Amino acid sequence: MRAYTFSRPQSVRDALASAGEDTAYLAGGTTLVDLMKLNVMAPAHVLDINRLPLRGIRRDRNGVHIGALEPMSDVAAHRIVRESYPVIAQALELSASGQLRNMASIGGNLLQRTRCGYFRDISTPCNKREPGSGCPALNGVNRGHAVLGASDACVATHPSDLAVALVALGTQVHLASAQAARTLPLDNFYELPGTTPHIENVLRPGELITGITVPPGPWAKRSLYLKIRDRQSYEFALASAAVALELDGRTIKQARVAVGGVATKPWRLPAVERALVGRRATEETFEAAARHATDGARTLAYNKFKPALLRRTLVRALVELSERR
Repeated sequence: MRAYTFSRPQSVRDALASAGEDTAYLAGGTTLVDLMKLNVMAPAHVLDINRLPLRGIRRDRNGVHIGALEPMSDVAAHRIVRESYPVIAQALELSASGQLRNMASIGGNLLQRTRCGYFRDISTPCNKREPGSGCPALNGVNRGHAVLGASDACVATHPSDLAVALVALGTQVHLASAQAARTLPLDNFYELPGTTPHIENVLRPGELITGITVPPGPWAKRSLYLKIRDRQSYEFALASAAVALELDGRTIKQARVAVGGVATKPWRLPAVERALVGRRATEETFEAAARHATDGARTLAYNKFKPALLRRTLVRALVELSERR
């Protein structure tokens, strides 16, 4: 770990005024500290933001508002979340160990870095870590890598389970900087790698996530997160699906679908949603819609199984959700 300076601002204004281009915000530290120990991230200055007033879970006509510093475990256990947005609680509980969920914050979860082994090994090239150095995953160990949204510069998957659920629900993310505050759809917050995989999101230097708002909807209560992985705990997804349905009897009135473990960002599937709306909630409908889930997929030597796995994961999630009362 390289040397850095450290401070603990007492207000959001102070934090934003102190932040610069080579500054990192520290909340739970479950990603940042690991990467600093590996010398993957080496900020010159670290700002501990845990004393900032960025907590709380409340609901109004615009939806549920969650502060960026709320711990994952507290959000997953909250009555409003469990009753009205079960997909969020499920995604959080499947994300990590209990110890990590107690420490990790909501804002930090949305900003966690990829688990690609080449990114975390500073002895290997990585365009995400060192632009222009290359992507050894293209022809190397790539079983867990992306088949959607990838480029010749990067095929790393996005690691957040929570982000997949939030993108499916149309969540808004709130940002603040010393200059202004802004709000945008979480789906627009993440960037595709293209030729600049080191730019993972639209955060500006010194900008801070202050919270999120998940909108209300008749489909939110009927929602589910399914995660397929090599083992049942402490493992990242090979494929995952966040699904939400509004049903009129057995007819699908509205659908929200996003997937993870297969793409370079949380991946919304509007073509699948369109194929579901207006049709009967049957396995045949789900299988037909799931064929659109892998439109544009590009496989590598060791992840050719992922498109089929994704389609099966999506069908299973939709069947299970549609059968719930």
